[in-house]
Amino acid sequence: MSLTAPKKQEVIQRYRIHQKDTGSAQVQIAVLTERINTLGPHFQTHQKDFHSRLGLLKLVSRRRKLLNYLKREDEEAYLKLIKNLDLRK
Repeated sequence: MSLTAPKKQEVIQRYRIHQKDTGSAQVQIAVLTERINTLGPHFQTHQKDFHSRLGLLKLVSRRRKLLNYLKREDEEAYLKLIKNLDLRK
């Protein structure tokens, strides 16, 4: 259900801006997206897990705020990131 360390490192490697980048907006959004995607199958089997659902809503809200920040600061990076993460249909 949670994001494993090797998977998280893989996501960080893919979306980092420079060699030691672990906290840029792009990396944070990518890690949050991966966490959100891993929770999907959990809710397929546990429809009444409202405690985890609240956590999911908090993750989505945090990702939304970071996406708004990235769009405001660097729209080109925002468009590239949402295309790579397949966030907008």
